[in-house]
Amino acid sequence: MPRIASTTTVDRAALLEFLRTRHRGVLVTTRSDGAPQLSPVTCGLDPHGRIVVSTYPGRAKTRNARRDPRVSICVLSDEFDEAYVQVDGQAEVIDMPAALDGLVDYYRGIAGEHPDWDDYRSAMARQDKSLIRITIERWGPIATGGFPPEHDPAD
Repeated sequence: MPRIASTTTVDRAALLEFLRTRHRGVLVTTRSDGAPQLSPVTCGLDPHGRIVVSTYPGRAKTRNARRDPRVSICVLSDEFDEAYVQVDGQAEVIDMPAALDGLVDYYRGIAGEHPDWDDYRSAMARQDKSLIRITIERWGPIATGGFPPEHDPAD
C-alpha cells in the first residue's frame, strides 16, 4: 500500500513529547566559511526541555557551535521512513567539569538510570566529554515521507 506524506503542526508540549522518545538526529552547524556541517548524533532532552548532545571539545560540531551558536537538528525516529522533525535553536557548549551534571541528564534522558553514577561521572571526566545544549527556538511540523497527497498513486 503506498504511503502518503504527512505533516502535523504541534505546540511545544507535543514537540517535547515527540523528542523525548527519539534519540537519533543529524545536527547542522556552520563551518567557518559559512558552509553547513552535518553530524549524525545521539540526542536527548534535559529536564528543562533543551536538546542535549554528548561530544568532545575538538569535534567539528563543537568548534562550530562555539563560533556560531545557531544550529538546526533533524530528529529522526528509529526507523528511517518514520516521523521526523527539524528543530532550530541556540547551542551552548559546556566543557568539563561543568558538563558533568548535564551529561548525567543526557544519559537519563536516553537510557534511564545508570547502575553506577560515580563510575559514569568518572568515565565522562576521564574522556573529557563536552555537552552541546540546544535551546529550542522554532520547529517545523512533525513529518513523514511518502507520496505527496496530490500524487496519490492509488488514484
